[in-house]
Amino acid sequence: MTYSTQARASHAQADEARPTSLSLQSQEIGQIIPADTREDSGNLKAEQSRRKPWAHLLAGGLGGMTSATLTSPLDVLKTRLQSNFYQGQIIASRQARGIPPPAQLGYLRGGLLHFTETFQILFSIHKIEGWRALFKGLGPNLTGVVPARAINFYTYGNGKRIISDHFNGGREAAWVHICAAINAGIVTGTATNPIWLVKTRLQLDKSRAEKAGTASLRKYKNSLDCVRQTVRAEGFRGLYRGLTASYLGVTESTLQWFLYEQGKLYLNGRQARLKSSGREPSITDQAIAWGGKVGAAGSAKFFAALVTYPHEVVRTRMRQAPLEDGRLKYTGLVQCFSTIWKEEGIASLYGGLTPHMLRVVPSAAIMFGMYEFVLRLCGTEA
Repeated sequence: MTYSTQARASHAQADEARPTSLSLQSQEIGQIIPADTREDSGNLKAEQSRRKPWAHLLAGGLGGMTSATLTSPLDVLKTRLQSNFYQGQIIASRQARGIPPPAQLGYLRGGLLHFTETFQILFSIHKIEGWRALFKGLGPNLTGVVPARAINFYTYGNGKRIISDHFNGGREAAWVHICAAINAGIVTGTATNPIWLVKTRLQLDKSRAEKAGTASLRKYKNSLDCVRQTVRAEGFRGLYRGLTASYLGVTESTLQWFLYEQGKLYLNGRQARLKSSGREPSITDQAIAWGGKVGAAGSAKFFAALVTYPHEVVRTRMRQAPLEDGRLKYTGLVQCFSTIWKEEGIASLYGGLTPHMLRVVPSAAIMFGMYEFVLRLCGTEA
């Protein structure tokens, strides 16, 4: 009797100990699932939840839509200042007032004149053409921005993961970021060039500026009419005018992505050091943790745009409609650069720089901030 009781007790103890090494029993087929298999399954599910390719598409589209809507007036102003039509108006206004060219005024006075003329044009748009003119071209702009940003962020986010997994042992590196950014820029530029061409031509449709306050005839009735006239006059290839300049712009997006990733690495390292130190985060630490990535996005865009800005002017000029006699003033990338340099000077390659920087820096901060926010909502990471 004593032996039987002891035997049952020993069996019970063995049964209690056994589940700790084998784990739960499958309710469907009655098989024991090893603990390490469950751990691997859990890690796999966590990895699958972290990698959601569609999340980059959604986050990029929402980020682009938000930033484009909020900064549309400055985008209209930038496009007008980049065009040779509005540059001619500015020069005529200076001559009428007896003001010499900015190159003869020195850096300080020339910069002040540029700022003054920029905001004069911005306020004149509202007074002469109405507040709706500040959002002129927003429709095709959103039509271009949403797919462009969705494609760019989707291609970059997933391209970075694929390149790092297959060519760098799953580790990120500077060259991984650069390769992913170049690929994303080329894909995005090729897919969306016709949309940007239509947007630029609609914004430069100057009928209301020429005849203010009258129901003057417009060159393009709407986006579809712009596409029709472009294809009729220039052929299907006309929709891809400025594509070479767009490819040149890949340098800007690549530099921006590279600087943004380096900023994120610094912020992540700083956060890790703070946690390992065990001290309570200060107000400065909390501010950096909250706005660090937004600041990194804005700073990266500022530097990248400043270095590569001339391609923006060339791209806008190459997308302009033909002259009244049907000729194209700018026929190629090199010819466009040299023509602007000879006729207007090097300063014209930076026409519209002020509104451009005023727009793209907050736009990048808004867009990347929204991108990171939506990714967190989707349970994944950049």
